[in-house]
Amino acid sequence: MPEAELIALFVLPLEEAGLKYIVSGSVASILYGEPRATMDIDLGIFINDQSYSIFHQIYPDTDFYVPPEDIIKIESRREIHGHYNIIHHGTGYKADFYPSRNHPLLPWALKNLRRISIGDTHISIAPPEYVILWKLAFYQEGGSQKHLRDICGIISVQGDTLDRAIIIETVKELHLQDSWEKIQSMIP
Repeated sequence: MPEAELIALFVLPLEEAGLKYIVSGSVASILYGEPRATMDIDLGIFINDQSYSIFHQIYPDTDFYVPPEDIIKIESRREIHGHYNIIHHGTGYKADFYPSRNHPLLPWALKNLRRISIGDTHISIAPPEYVILWKLAFYQEGGSQKHLRDICGIISVQGDTLDRAIIIETVKELHLQDSWEKIQSMIP
């Protein structure tokens, strides 16, 4: 179960350091939907200027590749599309950190954040609606079918518990209607 290793390697240090984050992407879609293999974890990260240096402390250079602090600063200050990776040397597992706070559904996602138990710890995970929209945007950007499968898995498992109104409203706002229609045609 790689998602458990990804959480142990990348999320637990954030928890222990008291940093604000949300798990999204493939690991979230696995937890909400259907299992599949993944070698990375997507993390929304919310840090300030005083927190940039902490990554080299919680992810030691002996075990992880961590970008230079200047790169973390530059990416964290981007209005949109800020991004950097941290890679575990021993496994090749990777964490994609997204520090930008410009997604229109982010305030809603943070308000509806979920804390779930994984082993002996609790982690912060984006609500399934946010994960669906995140994956729809990635599908529209790159066309990877895995995003569509992940979305269908979430919808299949979560069913009527999903807030479809917020999904449809945000689909329109982000101009993701074509991708959303494709998903609707795939669901039995």
